Order: sequence, then C-alpha cells, then structure tokens
Amino acid sequence: MRSAQQQLIHMVNQIGENNQHSGVESAAAFTSTHIQKFWARSMKQDIIQHLNNGGQGLSEISIAAIKKL
Repeated sequence: MRSAQQQLIHMVNQIGENNQHSGVESAAAFTSTHIQKFWARSMKQDIIQHLNNGGQGLSEISIAAIKKL
C-alpha cells in the first residue's frame, strides 16, 4: 500500500506523463492547472512541501508543474 505522499507523487507524475506528447512546458502547464482545479488545498501543500524537501520521485514535468503553483 502506498503512503499518502507516494500516492500524490504517483498522481502528479501520471498526469504529466499522460500529457507529455505536447512537450514539457505545455504538459507542466496542463498539470499545474489540473492540480489547481481539482486537488484539495492540503494535497497541494503536501506536494509543494515534498518538492521543497528535494522532490524525490517527481518527474521533470511534475517538478515544473509544481513550481507553477
């Protein structure tokens, strides 16, 4: 079973991966918008904190998306 943090990492990476065909910047923008619209405030805070703590497991697209939040 994944921890809550591992689940968030998996989700953000999956969103980015599903949109990588449009290029890193476009996929990051889409992923960031998706997070803003559909994730709870606590989820956003947790993934931002994870990035601030090194971001282990996050893809390039995910990192770019989280930085836009």
